[in-house]
Amino acid sequence: MIKVGIVGGTGYTGVELLRLLAAHPEAQLTAITSRKEDGLPVADMFPSLRGHVALAFSAPDKVDLSQCDVVFFATPHGVAMAQAPALLAAGVKVIDLAADFRLKDQATFEQWYKMPHGAPQLLEQAVYGLPELNRAAIASASLVANPGCYPTTMQIGFYPLLKAGLVDAGSLIADAKSGVSGAGRKAEISTLFSESSDNFKAYGVSGHRHTPETTAQLQRHTNQKVGLVFTPHLVPMIRGMHATLYARLTSPIDDAALQALYEAQYRDDAFVDVMPFGSHPETRSTRGSNMLRLALHRPPGSDMVVILVVQDNLVKGASGQAVQCMNLMFGLPETTGLQQIALLP
Repeated sequence: MIKVGIVGGTGYTGVELLRLLAAHPEAQLTAITSRKEDGLPVADMFPSLRGHVALAFSAPDKVDLSQCDVVFFATPHGVAMAQAPALLAAGVKVIDLAADFRLKDQATFEQWYKMPHGAPQLLEQAVYGLPELNRAAIASASLVANPGCYPTTMQIGFYPLLKAGLVDAGSLIADAKSGVSGAGRKAEISTLFSESSDNFKAYGVSGHRHTPETTAQLQRHTNQKVGLVFTPHLVPMIRGMHATLYARLTSPIDDAALQALYEAQYRDDAFVDVMPFGSHPETRSTRGSNMLRLALHRPPGSDMVVILVVQDNLVKGASGQAVQCMNLMFGLPETTGLQQIALLP
């Protein structure tokens, strides 16, 4: 059994990790830390876990995480970088769900996250945890940087086109929407029910942290200079993400060949569903599951390809993807513990 520790188990990605790992046949929850909730049984905070998680939260100084095989950080940015060096030195694998290790360039991280990086010596060692595009590197990694939710949709959506050299990489557009849970489990006016319900708005239009992350990763797959316009939006639902992606073709290709390109690329990826050409994937078709669904469109008379991508921002966009990485790191089938069917309605 894999002995698992979770740092910061009180947020939405934390409870999602608990839900998935409690049912994982090869995982043994060993420690869940929270300074504020020290001693509180996990099931008292999250009644959905009654009968499944018997542990209580522990203050960080009361547990020895070095006894774990893997530690997940479901924490704000800046926490993992402070604790990862000691854990790695003790032979513990680390998966960070925040952004501490997503960007290889220290200056870029500090520019976007407004904090000094506490472990720059680990940036090169960290492996970006998007299994569909980086599976082999994840399997041999000790430190994994779990991708952001929006970047997951953008990379999986654009990748086949960039790899094939079919589009102008300098004029990519992503118009994406996320449920309110993407903002985290905290008291904030903008995410209060009366503020976010019956409302729709864009945010981060002049610059969003996920832009440099996505651009840097997409750049790995093309010789062209990547240019990305990314506009995120907040929609009045709890969980779910929908990205509408636009890419301009520079080489002729018909619809059937375009569909075949995506089907061939993701044929062996259990958590990417390439739907029939012209389909309209819905966020509810992925709710509670680790599945990402996409569909291709070609507006009549246009040289644009439109890719529609949906996922659950808390599962494939966060905790499910982290468990997917853990499976790879420990030599398990990638789907282990992650075959939940989406909830409908």
